[in-house]
Amino acid sequence: MSASDDVSAPEDWDAGQYARHARFVPELARSLVDWLAPEAGERILDLGCGDGVLTQAIAARGARVLGVDRSPAFVTAARDRGVEAIVGDGHELQYEQCFDAVFSNAALHWMITDPQAVIRGVARALRTGGRFVAEFGGEGNIAPIHAALRDEAAARGRDPDQLDPWYFPSLETYMDQLESGGFSIVRKECFERPTPLPGDVSNWLQTLAGPFLQAFEIGTAREAYVAAVRARLIPELCDNSGQWIAPYVRLRFEARKN
Repeated sequence: MSASDDVSAPEDWDAGQYARHARFVPELARSLVDWLAPEAGERILDLGCGDGVLTQAIAARGARVLGVDRSPAFVTAARDRGVEAIVGDGHELQYEQCFDAVFSNAALHWMITDPQAVIRGVARALRTGGRFVAEFGGEGNIAPIHAALRDEAAARGRDPDQLDPWYFPSLETYMDQLESGGFSIVRKECFERPTPLPGDVSNWLQTLAGPFLQAFEIGTAREAYVAAVRARLIPELCDNSGQWIAPYVRLRFEARKN
């Protein structure tokens, strides 16, 4: 997951916490690297590279990869893996026709200020015929968690629209945005991915819902908010054995720059 977004994104990520509680995010998207099909010598941009797990997998196939993420902590973690990575905002890509492909996993839904600006920046960065391969949260992604975070924030006097950091479009909406941004769609899909969490949902909330949690003071207020959100989710997401299942919905595509 990336923090490549505006002020709605977390102040910064805890890369160690992410590795403990959200490693499934890149691991479940390894087949996206096969969609990308990187070749030796290609120049590829990993937009919202996070801690560099998939960036490293792309580089292992011989491509020259640059990771970009807004989180300094993630960029440091990526560099520790031997990945070339820099801090940057996905809304403000400054590259001009210098990449054969742009790759992105679990990052585009954090770029909410102007998704079309992100697409335009990707198009500028690609050479003619270059490919854009990505996966991110689609319409309905983590719907019960999303609703509980918003509803509990509102119940505690916060405006959820000011806190909400995510953009989960329908497949049709995003394909239209890609086409209006100068891309032709090669393949696309939107699918459900119910995901067993490695621990309690409170770990997920503390790792991945930072913009909501940051509305509450560290300590009792924040802990009470997390506990209340967790209580809202128990009936729907926690089974009789205590296993939490997150209802992920993923939007995946390959597009070519016209």
